[in-house]
Amino acid sequence: MKDLLSRRDALKTLALGAGTLLVARTAGAGAEAAKPAAAAGALPHVAATDPVAMALSYVESAKGVDAKKFPTFKPEQKCGNCLQSKGKEGEAWVPCNLFPGKLVNAQGWCKAYVKKP
Repeated sequence: MKDLLSRRDALKTLALGAGTLLVARTAGAGAEAAKPAAAAGALPHVAATDPVAMALSYVESAKGVDAKKFPTFKPEQKCGNCLQSKGKEGEAWVPCNLFPGKLVNAQGWCKAYVKKP
């Protein structure tokens, strides 16, 4: 049974996450500067067809995660308790650092998940 990621898989995931974050911040910087601050409820939800969502294997419900495909996934991992989440506890849709200008489902999950300290 393989519990740990191989060094190669860890480096690929890290590179993908860093690249995605860089692209997302660059793309979001212009859009955020061009519009006035909007209320969190007015932001669009991340679509399953969003290129960043697809790259990070984002799903709106952590119940739909294939544990065989993502062996590091644990059932308690959700966007709502991820370090990237900027939302408050109890909110159904929360802002995420990886998806600037959009909201993710608090019950969702992606492979960039990192538990809040």
